Amino acid sequence: MVKTIKAGVAALKTLESWGVTHVYGIPGGTFNNMMYALDEEKDNLKYIHVRHEEVGALAAVADGKVTGHIGVAFGSAGPGATHLFQGAYDAKMDKVPTLFLVGQVEQRFMNYDFFQELDEDPMFQDAALYARTVTTAASLPHIIDEAIRRAYAGRGAAIVVIPNDLAAEEIPADGYYSAAATHATPVLPAGSDEQVDAALRLIGAAQRPVMYVGQGVRGAADTVMTLARKLQMPVITTAVGKPIIPYEFESLLGSAARVASKPANEALRVADLIMFVGSNYPFAEVMFSPNAKFIQIEADPKTLGKRHHTDVAILADAPATLKKMIDRSDDAPRSGWYQANVDNVKNWHQYNHDMMTRTTGKMRFEPVFGQINRIATDDAIFAIDVGDVTQNAVRLLKVNGRQAWTTSGLFATMGAGLPAALAGQLSFPKRQVFNLAGDGAAAMVMQDLDTEVRYHLPIINVVFSNNALGYIEDEQEDDGHAWFGIDMPAIDFATVAKGMGMTGITVTQVDELPAAFETAEANRAAGKPTLIDAKITNERPIPVEHLQLDPDQFDADTIAAFKKRYYAEKLVPLSKFLKTHKVPVA
Repeated sequence: MVKTIKAGVAALKTLESWGVTHVYGIPGGTFNNMMYALDEEKDNLKYIHVRHEEVGALAAVADGKVTGHIGVAFGSAGPGATHLFQGAYDAKMDKVPTLFLVGQVEQRFMNYDFFQELDEDPMFQDAALYARTVTTAASLPHIIDEAIRRAYAGRGAAIVVIPNDLAAEEIPADGYYSAAATHATPVLPAGSDEQVDAALRLIGAAQRPVMYVGQGVRGAADTVMTLARKLQMPVITTAVGKPIIPYEFESLLGSAARVASKPANEALRVADLIMFVGSNYPFAEVMFSPNAKFIQIEADPKTLGKRHHTDVAILADAPATLKKMIDRSDDAPRSGWYQANVDNVKNWHQYNHDMMTRTTGKMRFEPVFGQINRIATDDAIFAIDVGDVTQNAVRLLKVNGRQAWTTSGLFATMGAGLPAALAGQLSFPKRQVFNLAGDGAAAMVMQDLDTEVRYHLPIINVVFSNNALGYIEDEQEDDGHAWFGIDMPAIDFATVAKGMGMTGITVTQVDELPAAFETAEANRAAGKPTLIDAKITNERPIPVEHLQLDPDQFDADTIAAFKKRYYAEKLVPLSKFLKTHKVPVA
């Protein structure tokens, strides 16, 4: 007798062969046969029952972001499927391999406009790089395997639609296989000698070069820092690339644009050469000078030349190419440009330190971040939501090279913080995990605080409550428009947390912060989650994209008003340091 296995179980065993340890989702009638398979495989594959499919979808993407391995979420036909779109687009835009399993009505009901039936393949065509509806039970594990390979190869979302009846059918137990053991990531060589030498000649001729790095240099921090010092090139990172280079590196300028730091924006405005490495920075068209010389080192041919005209374009492995640049270059003489930027970074760090340790006036967001830095472990995971909290985290978290950081980057969907924290804690149960969110984003996904409690995930949740959509409020101010639609009634998030079964703490004064975070850390050590609701004032973070500090550009009254509003009396423009170090700027 031929040994058989249910197609749904074979599909899950295929997931297991690829190293998948957990999947997120909510049951539905059109996914029940896959649920029965999950029950059969529960000792090998953990089912995480989220309270909203969107949370599961975003958590699956975050699995990929924090581990580098594919994450998996599912939804039933119709509304369960449509709730997966947030995750699918986050995976697409941040280039993260993710698999979404979508329920479908039984085949005999398909194309009859049946209850909850949608034509799900074309729905996902834009979001997914691979989307298939299974048509035979025997092909189900094969299509799962194919979807995973495609997701890894294309770095994005793959969708598999599973008619409910097919998952229950028996197929030959030896009639399927997994390609997981043969999976490999192609590695490009370093740039050629000629390309590297051409890049080095341009850098040598530049007076104000910067290196702008992204995810393509992950794991190569030492190489980046060595080259930066050797060639006297300050370093800028993308916001999502923040944890790649340690905060302490002397010429790390931060990221640019609005979710950004003052030193990075100032340096970019006067840079005469930009070396763009492993990045797809979306604001390049507005932040990079069209007249700057431009070197791009990129492994993805679709991205090469996409954001700026290139003087030297190198399709190659970025870390290997940077190492080759180190080997083929001489030490640049000590640069006034480099030192001016180092001094500017010190001044910026001092400003942030003063704001984080400020005890007078109403409680702002900076002292809250000061406490997060104080208790953060060396390998903490920071799950950052979208909004003011993103730019504040970019500026204030002292992330080292061992800590992890994740957010919704290009898609920038609010509500991504809590799902990412779930992913981080499930993937790394012994590491400290923070979920940092504004009150607008926190309200979108607060039902899944229950998921933290249910699965004993000791996440430290911090809600920055200012009763406003602060990021949009600031955009409206910059547009010169009266504020509209940005205010929100206060929510007692601590009481919500208590209702979910976790410790909830409300903080209204700076001097209450240390005890609150110590309680959260003690709870974490005991395996329990905590929510801290920090009731902060709705004062705008300093707009580093609209600085009014330089006396060569603004009158004394304008500068004084800017410094007063943002407590920036000691903040110095880069132009002053450039003059001190005799750096010419055209």
